Amino acid sequence: MKSFHGSLWATVLIMSAVLLSGCNTTKVEAPAVETRKATPTPAKQVYHYTSKDRECLKRAMYFESKRTSRNGFMAVGTVVMNRLTSGAYPDTICDVVAQKNQFAPGVMTRIMDEATAPDLEGASEAILKGERHPEVKDAMFFHTNGLKFPYKNMSYVAVAGGNAFYEKRGRDGELQTPEPLPTSEYFLAFADPANPVSDIPMMNEAPVQVASAAADATASSQDQSPAVSEPELLPTPQLVGFEPLPAITPLPSPRPGRPVQQASLRQSFIYR
Repeated sequence: MKSFHGSLWATVLIMSAVLLSGCNTTKVEAPAVETRKATPTPAKQVYHYTSKDRECLKRAMYFESKRTSRNGFMAVGTVVMNRLTSGAYPDTICDVVAQKNQFAPGVMTRIMDEATAPDLEGASEAILKGERHPEVKDAMFFHTNGLKFPYKNMSYVAVAGGNAFYEKRGRDGELQTPEPLPTSEYFLAFADPANPVSDIPMMNEAPVQVASAAADATASSQDQSPAVSEPELLPTPQLVGFEPLPAITPLPSPRPGRPVQQASLRQSFIYR
């Protein structure tokens, strides 16, 4: 019986080994995880403006829209910003508004009464913070609404504040002027040139302290015995008070990647 059981177990073990040897094992690999590099956010273009630039913007909005409404103010303000960021016009708000034969005559010199335009202050602040008239788009030109001109490239986009606003486009629909920057690609930063660089008080105070120490040393030497010969103290040189450094006016950064072009008079004239 023992031999029978022993042979039975041996047979079972042999069959198990045969079965195990016939099994194929498959190696399962984890799926590869795709790694994506973070796309760097491009830096925004910065345009600086001063209190004077804010005044120039308000003047253009005030006189060109005939003090009508916020809608008219915003439309004119959008044109000013389109010109500023296009690279084809001057690089400050005041220079854009004051450019010859562009905006209303006397826009920089006539008396402006803001009491007659209660929405002007809020509209100018909104423009400087990035709000634009939704219908003006890329327009950099306008004229009094109702006038007609024979030019075929005047593509009208909006009417506001008594003016008709238009883009210059060819027959193929392509913009014939440099495209202004979208508001998502730039912002305006306030720079106050009236705030001077702080003075350096320590440079003015140091000579006073040195002179005081020299005076004390001279007084103490006079109280000592005259038999002791003391070296004569040389006068301490006095530093002239430093003048405050002149104010530094930040210059607007140049447009990256776009050559500055000056539009021709015919191309940039705002028809009336």
